[in-house]
Amino acid sequence: MKSVEVVLDPFRSAPAPGHGDHWHYHRAMELTSISRGTGTRFVGDHIGLFEAQDLVLIGSNVPHYWHARGESAGVALQWDFPLDHGIWRLGEASALAPLHEAARRGISLSGGTAEAVLRLMKQTAETAGLRRLGLFLELSSVLAEAPARDRRFLSRQAFSLSGPAEKQEAIRRAVSYILAHHAQAVRLEDLLKVTGMSRPTFARQFKEHAGKSFSRFLNQVRIHAVCRALQETDLQITAIALSHGFRQLSFFNRLFRREMGIPPSRYRSQPGEARGS
Repeated sequence: MKSVEVVLDPFRSAPAPGHGDHWHYHRAMELTSISRGTGTRFVGDHIGLFEAQDLVLIGSNVPHYWHARGESAGVALQWDFPLDHGIWRLGEASALAPLHEAARRGISLSGGTAEAVLRLMKQTAETAGLRRLGLFLELSSVLAEAPARDRRFLSRQAFSLSGPAEKQEAIRRAVSYILAHHAQAVRLEDLLKVTGMSRPTFARQFKEHAGKSFSRFLNQVRIHAVCRALQETDLQITAIALSHGFRQLSFFNRLFRREMGIPPSRYRSQPGEARGS
C-alpha cells in the first residue's frame, strides 16, 4: 500500500521494506499519508475509521496498521535518529524532543499543518543530500510548531514497545486473525493456537502490545465495522449488528453508545464530518 523511505542520516536514505499490510512497530519515527482508500486505523490503543486524506505521525516503537478496504494508496517517510546520533549535537535539535515524546501516542494532523507537511514530504522524497537535510529540518520544524487545532492525539496512552521479535510476530498473528474473523465467534482458544502462547502469557502480551484486552479489542473492531456499514448501506441496524458478530442486541446497543457516545441510529443520521473516528 505504501512506498517507504528511511532516512539513514541527514544525507542518505534507502528504500525500506514496507509492513503497511499488517500490524507492526519499529524503532523509526514515521509519517504516514493515505491519499486514496478507506478502512480502519490502528495506532497504539486507538482504533478508528480513516479515509483520504489521512496524515499521522507515529512515534518510535508505537504499534500501527492501516487496514484498508479494497484499493488504497499512500506514502510513508521514516527517520531513525537514536540518542547517540550526531543530529542531537545540534543545539536546535533539542526542540524536537517534545515532539518525539508526544508522538508516542500517535498524532493525527490536519489544517494548514497537514498541507505544509504533505508538500514537504513530497519534496523530501524527491531530493537528496544537503537539500534533503534542509527540507527534513523544515518538516521537523512544522511538526514541532504545529498549533493545537491541527493536532489530535490518537492513542489514550503513550507506547514505546520493546522485546523479542517473536512476541511482536505472535501478537501480529492474533491481530490478523481477529480482523479476518471478527464477524464470527472468536474464541480465546483460537488465539492461543495462533500465537502458541499460554493463557496468562497471551493476556499479558496482548494488553501490553494493544493497550487493552483481546475481548475489548475484538468488540471495538466489530463496532467500527458496524460504523462503516451504517455509513455505506441502508440495511437495518439489527441486521448489521448480527452480521458483524454481535449476538445480543442489548449488549450491542450498550457497547455502541459507550464507544461512540451516541446510539447507532443517531450515528447513522449524522453528517460524515460530525461522526469523527
